[in-house]
Amino acid sequence: MKKIDPSIFKAYDIRGVYQETLDEDLAYKIGRSYSSLLMKENPEQDLTVVVSMDMRPSSSSLKKSLVAGITDSGINVVDIKLATTPTFYFAVAFYGYDGGIQITASHNPAEYNGFKMVRSGARPLGAGTGMEEIRDRVIQEDLASISKTGQVTTKQNILTDLITEQTKNIDLTAIKPLKIVIDAGNSVGALDVQALFEKIPGELIPLYFELDGTFPNHDADPLKEENLADIKEKILKENADLGIALDGDGDRVFFIDNQGRTMPQAMLRGLMAQIELKENPGATVSYDIRPGKITLDLIQQAGGNPDITKVGHSLIKAQMLEKDSIFGGESSGHYFYRFDYGTFEAPMKLITKFLLYLSEKQQTLAQIVDQLKTYYHSGEINSQVEDKEAVLAKLKQTYADADISELDGVTVTYDDFWFNVRPSNTEPKLRLNLEAVSEEKMEQKRDEVLAIIRG
Repeated sequence: MKKIDPSIFKAYDIRGVYQETLDEDLAYKIGRSYSSLLMKENPEQDLTVVVSMDMRPSSSSLKKSLVAGITDSGINVVDIKLATTPTFYFAVAFYGYDGGIQITASHNPAEYNGFKMVRSGARPLGAGTGMEEIRDRVIQEDLASISKTGQVTTKQNILTDLITEQTKNIDLTAIKPLKIVIDAGNSVGALDVQALFEKIPGELIPLYFELDGTFPNHDADPLKEENLADIKEKILKENADLGIALDGDGDRVFFIDNQGRTMPQAMLRGLMAQIELKENPGATVSYDIRPGKITLDLIQQAGGNPDITKVGHSLIKAQMLEKDSIFGGESSGHYFYRFDYGTFEAPMKLITKFLLYLSEKQQTLAQIVDQLKTYYHSGEINSQVEDKEAVLAKLKQTYADADISELDGVTVTYDDFWFNVRPSNTEPKLRLNLEAVSEEKMEQKRDEVLAIIRG
């Protein structure tokens, strides 16, 4: 492979275009580098890690090279084959392995692939928690010497254990047989929801459950509304109670109501936080800094302790561990639960609890959404900006009389509107999220802030 592009080592994972910035040779070196880090942190221990992959055309070949790099370093590998990222996390944490790597590019198009890495307990390995060392070891080929070869084994029935574990202590008989359209986006998420609906009531109407990493129907990115067109049409055609859309590696979940409208993540996050707070009064709930004030309102109504984090699934999980949070949610659709053995995304638990909640309400999902429609959100708006720091400084100066936070970019808060502008980690872009008490105010302030950002 040509010179390694350091930009593929991102804040939360490694991700690049297959055969351009990422290939089998690099996968082998990543396996060696990751192993070198684990062995440095766990000297004189016989280590075993989990490896799994999504359904992309390049995943199998990359996995073969990655496993070779790990075993050549003397670490054992448990290969769990095709799996979602949450199933991968579960396998690492629940069975007590020393870490692992999932081969996936999540919601990116087919030409991409990558690696999500964790330590024991599925603790995230990202920027500030080891990613820089992985990157430097790969680039400098600073790899541990080979003294023995690790062994490769496989493990079966992980999904059975996951569904059993994540639905325990939930009254499954109280879930109504709702009609539910699920769009798996031709991704591995289909495996998890099929296993779940073998255990819980409901009429499952599958959409794009055939595993195909070329994504022939639409990109597996439910954050983009255009990728939800088919599921919304199907919900209305089937007169379904709701829809569920999953992303490319199954670690993000989106709900669509019976009128074909996407349920805002801030609402879902707040409702699910209230459910957890009933079981854990006064506990801490973590969520990212992007606007979604209904989350704060619902946490406070339930007597919880709100904890704001930076954006990014690995950063949220790290802070949840630090603050001992019982539940966490990110605006992009990641939802995290605290288990005795780790803290990580558990969308099957979230889906089960949400369906129980919906079953107990004498309302449609659309009615629930309408009741919680308190604020008006701009959605995330990206702008091409060369001098990001100069624009952020101008925003702070323009809104100097506001409550300003610099936890992640710049967050500006007034009584009737608030926004966050944060820089992309890898591109010359700023990302705006703005919310207000009325649609008119939201549109006015959105355009005002965008004018400053775009000059």
